[in-house]
Amino acid sequence: MTVSGNKQTTGFDVPSTVENGVVSRDLTVTTIPDTPSKRPETPSKASGGADESPSAPTPGRTPGKTKQQLDIRAELEKRQGGKPLLNLVVIGHVDAGKSTLMGHLLYLLGHVNQRTMHKYEQESKKAGKASFAYAWVLDETGEERDRGVTMDVGMTKFETPSKVVTLMDAPGHKDFIPNMITGAAQADVAVLVVDASRGEFEAGFEAGGQTREHGLLVRSLGVTQLAVAVNKMDQVNWQQERFKEITSKLGHFLKQAGFKDSDVFYVPTSGLSGENLTTKSKVLELTSWYSGPCLLDQIDSFKPPQRSVDKPFRLCVSDVFKDQGSGFCVTGKIEAGYIQTGDRILAMPPNETCTVKGISLHDEPLDWAAAGDHVSLTVTGMDIIKINVGCVFCGIKEPIRACSRFRARILLFNIEVPITQGFPVLLHYQTISEPATIRKLVSVLHKSSGEVLKKKPKCLGKGMNAVVEIQTQRPVALELYKDFKELGRFMLRYVGSTIAAGVVTEIKE
Repeated sequence: MTVSGNKQTTGFDVPSTVENGVVSRDLTVTTIPDTPSKRPETPSKASGGADESPSAPTPGRTPGKTKQQLDIRAELEKRQGGKPLLNLVVIGHVDAGKSTLMGHLLYLLGHVNQRTMHKYEQESKKAGKASFAYAWVLDETGEERDRGVTMDVGMTKFETPSKVVTLMDAPGHKDFIPNMITGAAQADVAVLVVDASRGEFEAGFEAGGQTREHGLLVRSLGVTQLAVAVNKMDQVNWQQERFKEITSKLGHFLKQAGFKDSDVFYVPTSGLSGENLTTKSKVLELTSWYSGPCLLDQIDSFKPPQRSVDKPFRLCVSDVFKDQGSGFCVTGKIEAGYIQTGDRILAMPPNETCTVKGISLHDEPLDWAAAGDHVSLTVTGMDIIKINVGCVFCGIKEPIRACSRFRARILLFNIEVPITQGFPVLLHYQTISEPATIRKLVSVLHKSSGEVLKKKPKCLGKGMNAVVEIQTQRPVALELYKDFKELGRFMLRYVGSTIAAGVVTEIKE
């Protein structure tokens, strides 16, 4: 999609709940990402994540025990050794060097041993892609390595001095934007990687490039804190002028997309040489004008988000696979609440109940898991055929609603074709993309005050804020944005472009 800087006054710092034509102020569209469509690969246990070791005595596995016996906040603090969890997505235009940057970072942190790295170097040289060695740390499939592009969301984990970070490496190519949305929907914070080389930054930033679209998408999906890694700075001899040129262009755009200046940080880096990734660079050309943090320190300084552990349990399924034993496994991110082994849970929309036999986080078995965790659950008591990617697991007493018709407030981006009644779209919500139709155009709203400017408009154009009614082909499990921000946001795409971001305001049964 092409998003022109000047038209986008704000991403979503506008109202959200509409009652009697009056909109109450509540809409920084802010989301938390979903899980990749392949089973997350994790580094060996030697990588030592506080995230995975329940050093606290975890509750026993007696299935009949009541949930009240678990003080979830206290247990969470003990488990992570006081280190909060941070879900980080890496985004940016294709070939900006995302996988190389993060692969080198993981290597410098000791997540990839010398022998494995040597093997990647030899294999990538043999394939005629010597500069791709570090990218292969995260791009693990043969097709990704042959094509030299990330296609799926790679997932792994590392630690900073004060955080446990779940890293999602999102694809940059425009063909794989749906996968990128899945990754971004599960993230708390993001690293936007841009290529500093002459002509390359411009190609990613101008019309047709992915830098703008990715920036808008993560903001619309609820990410508020952003580190911009200005990569390949060694190719422009660490010039301060080039760095300033890039940061001023990006800063102007990101502000219009809804990011606060105080929440956007710029770090000059080189993914290939490893400069300024885990330690401050000693390169004279850089140190003469840059005294800020390295990338790892910047990630470490992000503020962890508030987790909705006190809300009813919700988990969006991102993958389903058969286990060796009885039952099957689902992976996904817990968006709210917590879960213990032995719990009975409900899957929506199929409306089937099952029992949780096992929970694992980064391949470590646990007795419980809470909001923010990317987990694998082993469940029994229901047929694997009934579960699809995009289903939501919830508590039996407080289930999520499934519907095929809902009202939403949307913000339109730069669209070529005006939206009319009956307009076909692809709804991207958490881990699913579902064909849908804009069934009714309810009203056009004022961008900042949210008051109704026009009822029953004939069509909607770019930059407009509107209330619409959307009909999906199959039922989708949704929440109202005012109740669960994480589960009330979605994106709309049309013919390969993202045309709108929205929040659910009313569910029609």
